[in-house]
Amino acid sequence: MNIFKLLSCGAVLSLTACGGTPVLYPVTPPAIEQTQRIAFRSVEVRDVSLPTYAGANEIAIEDADGKLITDTSVLWADSPERAVALELTRNLASLSGARIASEPWPFESFPDARLDVRFESLLAGADGQFRASGQYFVSVASGGRERSGLFELVAPFDPAGGPQAIAAARGQVILDLAVYIAKNGLR
Repeated sequence: MNIFKLLSCGAVLSLTACGGTPVLYPVTPPAIEQTQRIAFRSVEVRDVSLPTYAGANEIAIEDADGKLITDTSVLWADSPERAVALELTRNLASLSGARIASEPWPFESFPDARLDVRFESLLAGADGQFRASGQYFVSVASGGRERSGLFELVAPFDPAGGPQAIAAARGQVILDLAVYIAKNGLR
């Protein structure tokens, strides 16, 4: 079964490479159908920290042996660190209704809190699971209680769906992260 999944992933990556020109894959954010109150009126999302492979333009997938496979013709449509920070910002703003913006803070008044997210992993596995793990930190401007926490999230995807399925899973896992941080770090 694992060999079939690996071959499927390899076939998808190989087929997209045949054209010679890079193919760009955007992450379409999933619909947000819930709200979550947070303790702050404004939050600055600092630049996120990604592992080297996740920060690269090439879309990586882990094979059954744990090796990361990339193809220079299969790329994210935007710089991953910038895109993940913007996805997280958009999701938190939609969930909370608060004034949320990415670094640098664009408003005159300072934010009530700052969010720093450091990913340990952000990777599509050959098993059809897109995993995200790491730590978040919330610093509070007014001397309030600062917070931090660990996260470990998974979003399923169909490996036969290729880069589009991986992009959709990344969008879902970043939305799940926004919900997790809103509930556990910004309350």
